[in-house]
Amino acid sequence: MDFMSDLTEGFTGADLTELCQRATKAAIRESIEAEEQRKALANENDDNDAEMGMEDPVPVITRTHMEEALSAARKSVTNYDLDKFEQFRKKYDPAYAAKVAGTASVKINWPEDNSSQFNVAADDDDDL
Repeated sequence: MDFMSDLTEGFTGADLTELCQRATKAAIRESIEAEEQRKALANENDDNDAEMGMEDPVPVITRTHMEEALSAARKSVTNYDLDKFEQFRKKYDPAYAAKVAGTASVKINWPEDNSSQFNVAADDDDDL
């Protein structure tokens, strides 16, 4: 997994999804092609019973499928966009800014406690 994360550095979740879908489609194409070849071979030999007992020749996504998908992979977000997002997040997310700066916690200046605003008088039914 570390190897794949190095290859896909800077990819978004959507980019990774596309990569996996491409690998899956490559495996499906290979499986369909193998099935067609198997059917053609069975028709040549008139051996329909042998066709039923054969397993799927491409039951999993292999390294070859991933390499094919990686050859067409691309990042959809530029480093410039990532930097702008990072600046925005530091400016408007105090918890993230504190984390990046290395401070332990964020101090929020809450207004004075005015809990009396939540106390409802028992005889406050006059306005109904």
